[in-house]
Parts: sequence; C-alpha cells; structure tokens
Amino acid sequence: MALFVQKFGGTSLATLTHINHAADIVAKARQAGHDVVVIVSAMSGETDRLIALANQISESPSEREYAALVSTGELVSMALMALALQNRGIDARSYSGAQARIQTCSQFRKARIRAIDTQPIQEDLRAGRVVVIAGFQGVDKNGNVTTLGRGGSDTTAVAIAAALKADECQIYTDVDGVYTTDPSVVPEARRLERITFEEMLELASLGAKVLQIRAVEFAGKYNVPLRVLSSSQEGPGTLITYEEHASMESPLVRGIAYSRSEGKIALRGIPDAPGVASTIMKAISAIGVNADMIVQQITPENTTDFTFTVHIDEYELVLKHLRHTAKALKADSLSGEKGIAKLSIVGAGLKSHPEVATRMFDTLAAEGINIQRIATSEIRISVMIDAALLEKGVYALHKAFCLEGEALDETPATRSPRVTRVVEAAVKEVSTEPCLTLGIEPGI
Repeated sequence: MALFVQKFGGTSLATLTHINHAADIVAKARQAGHDVVVIVSAMSGETDRLIALANQISESPSEREYAALVSTGELVSMALMALALQNRGIDARSYSGAQARIQTCSQFRKARIRAIDTQPIQEDLRAGRVVVIAGFQGVDKNGNVTTLGRGGSDTTAVAIAAALKADECQIYTDVDGVYTTDPSVVPEARRLERITFEEMLELASLGAKVLQIRAVEFAGKYNVPLRVLSSSQEGPGTLITYEEHASMESPLVRGIAYSRSEGKIALRGIPDAPGVASTIMKAISAIGVNADMIVQQITPENTTDFTFTVHIDEYELVLKHLRHTAKALKADSLSGEKGIAKLSIVGAGLKSHPEVATRMFDTLAAEGINIQRIATSEIRISVMIDAALLEKGVYALHKAFCLEGEALDETPATRSPRVTRVVEAAVKEVSTEPCLTLGIEPGI
C-alpha cells in the first residue's frame, strides 16, 4: 500500500462536474488500497473574483484581511471534495491550512512554510480516512491566516508529501504532463516521460506554467517524487525525480521555455565605482522582485550601464522604486522597455557543449530574430528577443533540436550527485531572502 498526495488545480475543480470527476480519481486510488491525501485549489476563477472584491471595497486592503479573504476559495473546494467523496461511500475529512497545522511566517501574501504538525492527518490516515486539505494557505505563530502566493497549492502538496514521506506527489492539471515546449505554440511538442528536478527547476523558472517554481524547489530539497497528470484523461504523465536518463541517445536539449511577460530596465551613465551592482540589486530585492538577464557594461567614458529584466507585473513597481537609487548613483538615465520576451533552451550539460549555443544562435539568425541579451547556466541558455517574434523562435528552435515526436520513455539511471548539488544550491540561493525557511521539523 502506497501513500499518495494528490493535488487538483482550479481547472480540475472548475464546476461540480469537475469536482465529481476528481473525486472519482481519488476513489480509484483508494479502492486500489492506497492511502490518499488530497490538496485542492480554489475553483477556476474564484481567487481572481475574491481579489477583485477586495480591490473594489478598498484601494489598499490590509494584508491580514486580504489573506483571510482570498484563502476562502480553497475552503469551498475542500468541503465540496470531502462531500463528493463521502457521497461515494469514502470516509473523508476536510482541513483548512490552520486545521492541518501548516505553520508559516507572517508574510500574508507570500508566506513560507516553517513546519507541519502531521499528527491529526496521520491519525485520520490510520483510521482509513481520506484527508482533504485546502491548499495555498497556512497560519502564522499568532494564528493569522496566511497565503503562499500564486500557485501556492502546489507548494502545499509537496510540503505535505515531504512531511508525510509520501511515495509520490501527484499534480493533476489540465495537461497530461511536461512537454518539450508549449503545445499551443508547437503542435508537434512531445510529452516527456521523465525529467530531473534540475531541468524542471529551470523550466519552471523560465516560464513553463505546469508547476510552480517554489514547489519544485521544495520537492528537490526533500526528494519528493513529483508526477504531473491530466485530470481529464488517463496516462502516465511526467515523473520528476533525481533520476537521470541512461539512454545515450536521449537528446541533450530537453525543452524550450519562454516568457512573453518581460520588461527591460536600464540605468545608464553611472560613474564607475565598486558596489554599483550591489546597490541596485539590494534596492530590487528589498521589494521582493527577482531580476534576470543582468548585464553590467563599462562604457568608453568610464561609466557603467546596468540592465536587467523583470516580470511585466513588477515592471512599473521597479521603475518607481529605482528612481531614488538612480539619483543616488548619479545615473544619467533610468529607462524601461516593454514588448520583449525571454526564450530559453534547457538540458543537462549544455555549458560543456558549445555547439548547442551555436546552433541556437544560427537558428534564430536564420529566422531574422535579433538577440538583445544572452544569459547562460550549466543547463540553460536564455536570450532576450522581440516579443512579436517569440512564437517564430520557439517553433524554429524546437525543430532545430529535433524535439518533435511521440512521448519518449527513457530508462532512468541512478540518482546523480551533480543534480543533487545543483538543486540544493538553487534552494540555498533562494533561501537567503527573508522568511524563506523551507525546513520541516524532523520526525513529523
């Protein structure tokens, strides 16, 4: 008998019909003899509706009340799911984040999980019950409801799976796995049978929307096997683990990721001196924004130009916040540009294969796509391009790296120490921010 944590997203719970179908999936696992903990998101569109209500009644809603309001969508889903399971003759009990004893820090909109006391959940599992938990939420040390940020139900699922030492965390969504790229852009994209945490972490951070990046970080840290499945059709989905691919014929490039929601910001003509980059990055991190595609360049006039990209939702906030910094650094100008996109290829070991970058750049050049910026890591190469040419670039790269075809079932090898180091380093890096303790207390 295995223990599965099954998470259902908003599209999988959009209507009562969807909820009943999700309950059938849970019932099937239970009838097979497995223990099941279910994590639910709010019904599709409900969180946006609640946010709109908050903004209609107050231009600046308090963080505490905002969290209390937007967390209610998951409470509706958890109760409906428990009722649907009970209607099938399955003993089920629902838990809010507070009732599940999910302890977080006090950042109401983007709280981080501190610890989980699983005693009541384990007691219900031993009694043969299915436990249904509201995702996206927890409670701080003062008993205040907190939320985990957009996509936080994925993080709830992985955290619960880690705390319970579940055999697998299954993420049910509207797609049947992780694809080599977005099938809506490239119909020939194929589903990956397996992918490493390392590769998935990069894909999630680069714009792939199948999994929330914090959930992948958490799963990598606690070695929780993740499986992405479709709630509307049966199939093996995509398994995400520490296992690497043993086949020597497996492709070096595993996927194409992109984000059209990018804005470029530039501070130009800064008198060159030590600490320029540090000053700018401190100002950005102070408002909780992640910068990417960072380029610092010394001009012939012995001044510094510093450019970077941010998500378009944070573009105006960063521009406004950096005005004081630009003045303090005596920059000649502070400017921004929209209408840009980030296009990336992902695969283990890209850094040691220069021919991959050459093929990428040649392919884009042949399509008339100008590269504005380049950023690389061990397993990804990202370029900044005109957003109007994004789909053209995605399609061309997908074809150039021969990623078309049916789903590839590769035989996994053993856990890779190198992959372990990369994932742990990534988690360590993000955990330098305030209130990012991901630790779960031993023994729970």
